[in-house]
Amino acid sequence: MQLQNSHLCIVNILRDASAKLKDVAQRPQNEAKILLSHILDVEQIWLITHSQHEVTDEQYNQFTRLVERRVGYEPIEYITNRVSFYSNTFFIKEGALIPRPETEILVDLALKYIKPKMKIAEIGVGSGALSVTLCKLHSDITVIATDISEDALFVARKNIKDNHLEEQITLINTDLLNGVEEKLDIIISNPPYIANECKLDANLDYEPSIALYGGDVGDELLLCIINEAVSREVKFLLCEMGYDQRENIQTYCKEHALNVEFYKDLSKLDRGFIIEF
Repeated sequence: MQLQNSHLCIVNILRDASAKLKDVAQRPQNEAKILLSHILDVEQIWLITHSQHEVTDEQYNQFTRLVERRVGYEPIEYITNRVSFYSNTFFIKEGALIPRPETEILVDLALKYIKPKMKIAEIGVGSGALSVTLCKLHSDITVIATDISEDALFVARKNIKDNHLEEQITLINTDLLNGVEEKLDIIISNPPYIANECKLDANLDYEPSIALYGGDVGDELLLCIINEAVSREVKFLLCEMGYDQRENIQTYCKEHALNVEFYKDLSKLDRGFIIEF
């Protein structure tokens, strides 16, 4: 791909990149600014106040390569290795699921149940954004965070280190909570819950399938996590789920005499559940 610029000034570069990104991005101009500010190592507002500034050939070529990657549907978060979550910026790379705004709701809900000195487990830590956020907001809790993916644990480990939370968060490479012996107060999770045969958007092709697909139906892992919470006699389980899984979860909880409440996301879709034991 070649951006058509007669002059390598910012306003022209952004205009042409936005045109290239219009078929893959909801906000192409914004994404073009993100990519260019990443290359130039400046704030986006600088691009506006210096719209006639000319970039070097090397910077232009670097920017062009990033635009090409985005045109190929690679998530912008993987391209820049940065993702925003709960007003914080985290490191991210391929191999770890990109934290979604919907999961910020899980943080808000968890804060209602967390008490001082509690021990919390996160199943499927991914990038670590959820555990890190909770620990930044509650300096007196400890978290055991598990994941079966070494790639995800690498990302989580960096985010934990960058936020100086090594003393609060323990990472374990395991399935669910296998090998975890400690008494837990809360289990929290945003696990894979998409049915195996579900066709996903092209943007998701770059994200780890192990963090997306939850089984033939999709809720298999959710049910395993509920069973895990029951067997460990925790106080609360907070879990994200698919928008169409409420009926199955509700039926399962009723059959096992569990008190479950559901919550919705900003689009008013069912997004998760809370079980109090």
